[in-house]
Amino acid sequence: MAAKVTLISPTQRRVLEVLKRSGEATADELAAGLQITPSAARQHLASLRAAGYVATRQERGQPGRPADHFHTTDRTETMFASTANQLSTELLVHIEEEDPSLVARVFERRRRRRVDEVHDQLAGRTLPEKVEVLAELLDAEGYLADTEGSTPELYRINLHSCPLWDVAKQFGQTCDSELDFLRELLPEATVQRVTHKAAGAHTCVYEIRT
Repeated sequence: MAAKVTLISPTQRRVLEVLKRSGEATADELAAGLQITPSAARQHLASLRAAGYVATRQERGQPGRPADHFHTTDRTETMFASTANQLSTELLVHIEEEDPSLVARVFERRRRRRVDEVHDQLAGRTLPEKVEVLAELLDAEGYLADTEGSTPELYRINLHSCPLWDVAKQFGQTCDSELDFLRELLPEATVQRVTHKAAGAHTCVYEIRT
């Protein structure tokens, strides 16, 4: 049975976005980031936790009361997806039942289409510019993407959400396709996924090395 969808306010949606981009945060940290009072942040977090969108972890080992660190649950993964980017898990299950090899071909055709759509936008750009463009495109698709450039030889694309989460949980080709998509568009660099949401991380991080 599908989980019941609970309506949330624009502020609560912003709370979830900040949490996803942070990985984890305390109520005070959220309040500072959202420019609201700690009391208001706790009220929003309590409502989101009751609805199943937020979970908490207590950090012990420090003096005083253990600090509550909040993070989003799997229920939020597709919340920021663009409608056009969603895949049907049910349809893919039916395809796999008919011919398992067709699933791989479906993902390959999707990857090929995305590469073709983006290729011209990257033509003539430097590697840092390409990384920024790709992050912007992924962010628009619902990945809540941003970038880091720690050195001229190392860049990162961070994906804080997964609009294809329901599919990715069942079909590993989803994540493989995302990695191959970045590798084909950045042939001048080595692209590796160093943290993976499907393996329990809060964020999928792709390192891009020259």
